[in-house]
Amino acid sequence: MTFDPASLKFDDKGLIPAIAQDATSGEVLMMAWMNAEAVAMTLETGKVTYWSRSRQAFWIKGETSGHVQELVDFRYDCDSDCLLVLVNQTGAACHTNRRTCFYRAVRDGEVVELMKPMD
Repeated sequence: MTFDPASLKFDDKGLIPAIAQDATSGEVLMMAWMNAEAVAMTLETGKVTYWSRSRQAFWIKGETSGHVQELVDFRYDCDSDCLLVLVNQTGAACHTNRRTCFYRAVRDGEVVELMKPMD
């Protein structure tokens, strides 16, 4: 069966959440948004492409920073309303120059920083 990006369930703005996970370590790296065209571009090129809500433009991960995400596997959930992209991540995934966007935790009511920016 051929996959059609239009078969996914997008929100009222035409977007679907996409979680990026390191294909080797399983580490959750980031979450961003895709529209149907970004999904198609990602599958066609193997370069993970998101839709930037703030810039209203496509965002090919690593295009300016060099911190690219190479697509390894493209998955979607049982309701077809959330994506999981397994990637080979080069450098930091987070715009704060950290490996992952999930670098903070709440422990005993206190914020704990789990990692510093990469050098």
